[in-house]
Amino acid sequence: MELTPKKELPPLYHDSSFWGMTVTQFWGAFNDNLYKQLVLLVCAQQVLLEQTNDKQPIALAVFALPFVFFSGLAGWFSDRNSKRTIIIGCKVAEIVIALLAMAAFFTGHLLPLLVVLGLLSTQSAIFGPAKYGILPEMLRDDDLPQANGVIQMTTFVAIIFGMASAGFVKQAFPGELWKTSYFCIAIAVIGTIASLWVRKTPVAQPGLSFRWSTMGIDSETRSLLLKDRQLLNVLLVSSVFWFVGGIIQPLVNIFGIGQLHLSESRTSLMAACMGVGISFGCILAGRISRKRVNFTLVTVGAWGIVITLFAMFGFGWWGPAESLESLKETDTSLWKSFIPESALEWAARSVLTLMGFFAGLFVVPLQVELQTRPPKSQKGRMIGAMNLINWIGIVISALFFQIFTVICNLFHWPMSQVFLALALVILPIALFYHPKDEALAHESP
Repeated sequence: MELTPKKELPPLYHDSSFWGMTVTQFWGAFNDNLYKQLVLLVCAQQVLLEQTNDKQPIALAVFALPFVFFSGLAGWFSDRNSKRTIIIGCKVAEIVIALLAMAAFFTGHLLPLLVVLGLLSTQSAIFGPAKYGILPEMLRDDDLPQANGVIQMTTFVAIIFGMASAGFVKQAFPGELWKTSYFCIAIAVIGTIASLWVRKTPVAQPGLSFRWSTMGIDSETRSLLLKDRQLLNVLLVSSVFWFVGGIIQPLVNIFGIGQLHLSESRTSLMAACMGVGISFGCILAGRISRKRVNFTLVTVGAWGIVITLFAMFGFGWWGPAESLESLKETDTSLWKSFIPESALEWAARSVLTLMGFFAGLFVVPLQVELQTRPPKSQKGRMIGAMNLINWIGIVISALFFQIFTVICNLFHWPMSQVFLALALVILPIALFYHPKDEALAHESP
């Protein structure tokens, strides 16, 4: 396959390579979250049926730790080799892992499911730097904001529908979850075929030597971050964003079930509202940014997140909604679950949608900056460093969530107090993080 000079590239939305990458990552993210949620539901079911300890934290750790351990290595690997080859290889590996998932479901035991979950997470950790690192290589720089908006939007949509589909799939095949693997295998095959559309790009740094520091953040990347404070600040702000996001997801579940007394389906819809908002925010951020890294959107997004977090904190003191159904009842009506039964529930959904919208505005410029600012030879390693730092933030968020839970239980505070703590975490970014916008010049071949 011949390399295409950047000046000859088609417009973004007419670029089959871009759409191939979009389809590939969409279905990959869908498969990841479908399988992860299925494993979590199996863990939850074991608690109810066998009265055992909840293994969900173990499953979440199994999913998160490969990103911590292998993101740096994946960044090195993507700079040393063809990113297109890595993308295709990861999609082929996804097919194999889907077949292993079928065998794991056949056993009926949790351990094989966790092993496959770890393999799937490792595949995703390797895929990430190649996925984001290839965008500035195969697209024009001035198309990157819109491209990242679409990629981020489709990723969040895939996460939402992947997690939502797990409940319906498990309900459709009770005791026969291995049948869901047919669906996962088909998705992996579609993703593999779509990956063949991705155009070939030059290897960033052929023959890049391996060092043990490569497993984390290698010496060249550390040196770059120490010299370029702008890049370091973007990395740290991104990590804070994912730290806060890691706490908000379970916090919304507790808020919906524990304080509003909502059913699980209606609580899930609250989280889905946030995901829908993120999708729209990502798309708008890409369209507004056009040919620059628009840091003004980060400021607007930060203030929006702070205000909506304060609003959620306020809802916790408004008082619990009176649910029209018992917590033990199962709401089988899909349409009924879309209709808010209290003003507080409706208000919370609206605010969470806005929170997601501002989060989308916030995250896209950071992603574009991390792709375009590093030199070509270090883009993959920088994305690997970003994944590593972000996932460390997510893992730490789980620890802090447990601490917040203990404190709130000790003082008999509603868990909505945590929304206030998160608002105070984001507030310094809104007040003090105001870098100047940066132009994205169209590169010559």
